[in-house]
Amino acid sequence: MNTDGEKEPASAPAPKPPTFAEGGLKAWFAVISCWCVMFNTFGYINAFGIYQAYYKQTFLSNESDSNIAWIGSLQVFFMFAGGLLAGPLMDRYGPKIILIPCSTLFVLSVMLTSLCREYYQFILAQGVLGGFMNGLSYTPAVTAVNQYFFKRRPLAMGIASSGSSLAGVIFPIALNRMLNQSSLGFGWSVRIVGFIMLAMSIIACLAISSPAPRRKAGSLFLPEAWKNRSYTTQNIGIFLVMWGSFVPFFYIPGYANSVGIGIDLSNYLISILNAGSLCGRLLGGAMSNKLGRSNMMVASGASCGMLILCWLAIKSHGGMIVFSLLYGFCSGIFIGLFPAQIAMTAPQPNVIGCYVGMAMGFLGIAGLTGAPITGAMVNSYGNYTAAIIFSGVICSVGSVVLLLARYFFSGTKLIA
Repeated sequence: MNTDGEKEPASAPAPKPPTFAEGGLKAWFAVISCWCVMFNTFGYINAFGIYQAYYKQTFLSNESDSNIAWIGSLQVFFMFAGGLLAGPLMDRYGPKIILIPCSTLFVLSVMLTSLCREYYQFILAQGVLGGFMNGLSYTPAVTAVNQYFFKRRPLAMGIASSGSSLAGVIFPIALNRMLNQSSLGFGWSVRIVGFIMLAMSIIACLAISSPAPRRKAGSLFLPEAWKNRSYTTQNIGIFLVMWGSFVPFFYIPGYANSVGIGIDLSNYLISILNAGSLCGRLLGGAMSNKLGRSNMMVASGASCGMLILCWLAIKSHGGMIVFSLLYGFCSGIFIGLFPAQIAMTAPQPNVIGCYVGMAMGFLGIAGLTGAPITGAMVNSYGNYTAAIIFSGVICSVGSVVLLLARYFFSGTKLIA
C-alpha cells in the first residue's frame, strides 16, 4: 500500500524466457533439411576450385585468374547477401514459402551453367542467379535449426553443416573424373550435378519447419542489433576470417600445379581439404559445449591464419595433402560454428532470421572481394606468395577481433 492506504498497481509480470525443443522429430528433420541445403550451397561453392582450373584450361583461357575468380566470388557474395532478404522474410513467413521456389531456381541455375560458354554467361548463371538462390535457401534452413536448439545448437549446426563438407569431398572428385577422364563433356557433367541437387532440394523442402511464432510487428530489419557490441564485433571478426579463409578453396589446385604436382592430385586436394572439414564440423560442434563456442571460434580462426602462412613453405605431395587435411579441419570448425554463434546474440527465436540475415549480408562483402583481390595479386606478382601472406595475416587479425568479441559476450568466463 502507499501512504494514502491505497493498493499500488501490480507490476507487469516479467516476460518468460524463450524455450527450445532441443530435439524431437521436427527438430531433427530441420537438421536433415539444413544438411541437404548445406550440401547444395556451401558444398557446391567448396568445389569451385575445379571450375576455376577447368575454365582456365578451356572456355576462359583468355581470362585472368582474377576475372575467373569473380564467378566464384559473386556466388559467395550473393549466397551471403541473399540472407539480408531471406532472414527477415523467414521471421515473418516461415521457411517453406522461401525454400521451395528458391531451391527450384537454384537447380535451374546449375542447368543453365551447363549451357554456358562465354564469360558473361558464367557470371550471370553460376555467379549471380546461383549465388542469390543459394543465399535465399541457406538462411531459412540455418535459422530453423537455431530456432529448435539452444544448448545443443552447436552440435546440431555441426551435423547440419557437415553436408557441405561431404559435398566438398564428392563434387571435386566427381567433376574431375567427368570433366577430365570421361567423354561426358562439360554440359552433361554439370547436369548430373544438377540432378543430385534436385534430389537434395526435394528432401529439404519436405523436411523443413519452424517452431517460432511469426514476427508480425516492427520493421523488416532490426538495425538496433548493431548497437550490441558483441554482435557487431563478432561480425567484424568473422568477416576478416572469411575474407582470407576462402583462398585455399579457390587456389589450392592452381598452387599445386605451379609447384609441379599433377592435375589429378591437384584437383583431389579440394576433396581432401573437405574431408578434413567434415571431421572439423562434427567434432567442433560436439566439443564446443565443453570448451566454449567463442573459444573454439577464436582458436579455429587463428589456426587457419597460421596454417595459411605455413602454406608458403609447402612444395611436396605429402606436404600438400597434410596441409589440406589440417586446413580443412580448422576451417570446418569455424564455418560450422559461426551461424550458431551469430544466433546466440538474438534475444528471441523469431528474430534469429533477421540477426543471421543481416550478418550474412555484411559477410557477403568478404566473399565478393577476397578471391579477386588475391587473384589480382597472383597475376601481378606471377606467384602465390603475396596472396598467401595477405590471406594468412587477415585471418589472424580476424581471430584477434573475435577474442575481443568473446570478452564482450561473456566477460571473463572461460567457456562461452
